[in-house]
This record gives sequence, structure tokens and C-alpha cells, in this order.
Amino acid sequence: MRCQQRLLAIALGAGLSLISPGARAAENVVIVSGAFERSIAVADLDHLARTGEARGVLATALKLGKQEPKEVARMLNQSVSLPLVLVSRLMATRIGEAVLQRVAMIIYPLKAGDVGVAALRSAVIEALSEGNGSINAVSFLKAYPSAELEVNLPALMQVMSRTRSIGDLVRFFSESPLDGLRPAGGKGPS
Repeated sequence: MRCQQRLLAIALGAGLSLISPGARAAENVVIVSGAFERSIAVADLDHLARTGEARGVLATALKLGKQEPKEVARMLNQSVSLPLVLVSRLMATRIGEAVLQRVAMIIYPLKAGDVGVAALRSAVIEALSEGNGSINAVSFLKAYPSAELEVNLPALMQVMSRTRSIGDLVRFFSESPLDGLRPAGGKGPS
């Protein structure tokens, strides 16, 4: 079973590497809002997660945003345990695909937004595989198969304004995709 999980992760990672040759992990998170664009090195996020100390552009951004580095480090290290095989199967369903499409409107490769769903799927599976069933923000970024990961700040802020907790966030992404699967004029699945 463990061998099958690793093979699945390797196969998906290898397949996505054909889309993005040479890029094995995100090196930069690019925050985009209209014409504004700011890159933050994943290495700086990793350093913050490990030490609680911000450096570079990240230090400046946290200071301007009046965010405590140790609190952000705590959030970066917050992990979720998920069964790899179940997550992989769920992402292959219509609902899973719809959730991935919604997330891919917020987080996607900088110069190849059309492969955002594949990139998300690959990063989640690879991070879960490497983390023995556990994933956090940094492990996700390290597994993301594009050198630059774009975050659409207005879209992210819209989602965050609708959610107050992780539970709300999960409900938002799991219930909202059902809207697109309902037949026109019908009530949808029971």
C-alpha cells in the first residue's frame, strides 16, 4: 500500500514535470493584485517557519502588515493529517475537480494558469507523500511543481472575507462547488 502511494505521487509529479520542465518546487510566491506584484522567496517562508524570524521582503511585508513573525510561523507550521489514497481519489471526482478549479483561481503557476488544477493536485499528493500523510503550507510550497506560484490577492481576500475559521473555509470550498454540478432549474443531488 505504501509503495502504491509513493508510485502514485511519483507518477503525478513526473507527469507535471513535463508541463513545467526544470521546475521541481516553488522558489517564489508571487502576490498579485492588479498591477501590483511582489515576490517572496519560499526559502524565506521556510526560514520563518523553522526559526520564527522573518528576513528579506517577507520581513518588510510582515512589518507593513503589522503581523507578528512568530504568529505567521505558527500558521505556516500548522499541519493537517490526511489519508493520501483517499485524498487522491477525492481529487479525481467531479466534486474534487470543482474544488481544485476554485482553488486554482486563487493559486496557480505564474505563467501557466491553465495547468493550475494539475499543479495543485500534484503538490498536495507529493506533500502528503513526503510528509507521511501530513501537509502544511511550507511542505505544499516545496512540492509545488512550478518555480513561481501566483496568489491572486483579491480572490484570496474575497474567500477570506467569507470565512472566519478553517471550518468555514472547508465548508466554502466543499459546498460551493456543488452549485456548478446542479442541473439548471433542479435542486441537485440529494
